[in-house]
Amino acid sequence: MLKLFLYVFKKNNKILRKILRFIYTSYARFKSIECGKDLTVNYKSTFSGNIYFGNNCNFNGMTVIGGGTVRFGNNFHSGNSCSIITQNHNYDNGDAIPYDDTLILKTIVIGDNVWFGNNIIVTGNITIGEGVIAAAGSVIVKSIPDFAIVGGNPAKIIKYRNIDHYIKLKKAKKFC
Repeated sequence: MLKLFLYVFKKNNKILRKILRFIYTSYARFKSIECGKDLTVNYKSTFSGNIYFGNNCNFNGMTVIGGGTVRFGNNFHSGNSCSIITQNHNYDNGDAIPYDDTLILKTIVIGDNVWFGNNIIVTGNITIGEGVIAAAGSVIVKSIPDFAIVGGNPAKIIKYRNIDHYIKLKKAKKFC
């Protein structure tokens, strides 16, 4: 029976993608504390901790690990295989080496209109500003200012977006 089911869905991949998108999106809504309109989760993603989604967030494979907090702004888009880490072991002031059993929870705030390429890693207690673009493979360990385009490990500012053009598009409500 399962083989027949898989055969039928392989023949019409669009139906399967829609079903999976519905399941992944429903799971993300369930795991969130707050969820804006038009959330879309296209590929398997996991969310733990305190998650807040803005409007029109789009995920293509995201893992949020830990018990901390992540706030996604409006119009967030991710590539696949992205990770956000919201907790760390207590290695500096703990009762054991290399670390004890207490956890340090982190908060990550992601501004509006942010785009992550594939394989991004973000660690805690940082803010990623409005309009930021993170190049594929970036490891974000520090806060990033508005409109920056970053890349590398650790992520560094490569350049800034054309802010006048960005504001023009924002005023015209040209969001994808």
